[in-house]
Amino acid sequence: MHNNLVILAGGASSRMKKEAVLDNLSSEEIAQANERSKGLIGVGASGRPLLDYLLLNAKKAGYKNIYIIIGEQGELFKEFYGNQNVNNDFHGLNISFAVQYIPEGRVKPFGTADALFQAVEQFQELNSQQYSVCNSDNLYSAKALLALRETNSPNAFIAYDRDALEFPSERISRFAIAKLDQNNQLLDILEKPSADVLEDYKDVEGKIRVSMNAFKFNGSTLYTHLKNCPVHPERDEKELPTVLLNSVKENPNTTLGIPFSEHVPDLTAKEDIADVKAYLKQHYPVLDWEA
Repeated sequence: MHNNLVILAGGASSRMKKEAVLDNLSSEEIAQANERSKGLIGVGASGRPLLDYLLLNAKKAGYKNIYIIIGEQGELFKEFYGNQNVNNDFHGLNISFAVQYIPEGRVKPFGTADALFQAVEQFQELNSQQYSVCNSDNLYSAKALLALRETNSPNAFIAYDRDALEFPSERISRFAIAKLDQNNQLLDILEKPSADVLEDYKDVEGKIRVSMNAFKFNGSTLYTHLKNCPVHPERDEKELPTVLLNSVKENPNTTLGIPFSEHVPDLTAKEDIADVKAYLKQHYPVLDWEA
C-alpha cells in the first residue's frame, strides 16, 4: 500500500478551448473554459473546481502525498491549493507541485509520459516508491482510487467496463481498449478499435475494458521506460499507455487490469461542463472534507 498520488494537470486543454455554441453556459464559465486548466473550471458548489472533488476522493481513499503536475503558466493552481512549491497543507493532504516544461522548439507539452518523467525527475523519491497517477479532469471514485492504492501488483490500471460509461456511443467508440488475459493481466492496448475486433478483446466477464488514465506504478521499474518513451507517430507526444505496454513487454504479468463498472465524469470539452455540474449537484451536494 502506498500514499502517493500524481495528478496530471499540465496539458494544453486544447479541446476545451475550441469554440462551441452553447446556451447552457454563462459567460463566466465560457471564459474559465478558455483560460483555465480543465481541472480548475468552477463546476462545483460555490464555484469550486473539479479538482477539489478528486482531491476529496483521494483523501477518502487514504492518500497523503499529492503531486500536481502543472504547466509553466500554472500559477492559478497555487492560488487554490497552496503557494509553496512543496508541502502545502490542504485539508490534511500534503500537496506539492511539479512543473512540466515545454521543450525548446515545441509550442505545447510533450504528453503524459513526459509530464510524469519530469515529475519524477523533480521528486526523485518517487523512483524508489510506488505511486498512483490520474488525470485532473476526470472524477475517479474513492473506491477506484483505493483499489489502486491497495493492489499488490507492481503496476495496475482501472479497467473500466465500457458499457457503464455514460458518454455518447460515438465518443466511447473512440476510446482505446485493453486486452486482458484470464487473470486480468494486461496484454495489449488497441487505439481506435474497429467493431470487427471487439469480440477478441472481451475479458473473462465478457466485457470490453477501457483505461481512463488511472494507474498505479512501481517507481523503480518504471523509470527507464518513462525516460526512453518513444514519441507517438500520429500525435507527436509521449504517452503513458506506450510506457505501460513497453513495461509489460519487458516484464510480463506485472500489470493488473482492475475491473470496475461505473461512470467517470470527464471535462474534455465545453459540452461536458453542464453534465459535470449536474453530476456533482446530484452526488456531491456538499463538499464535506470532514466526512
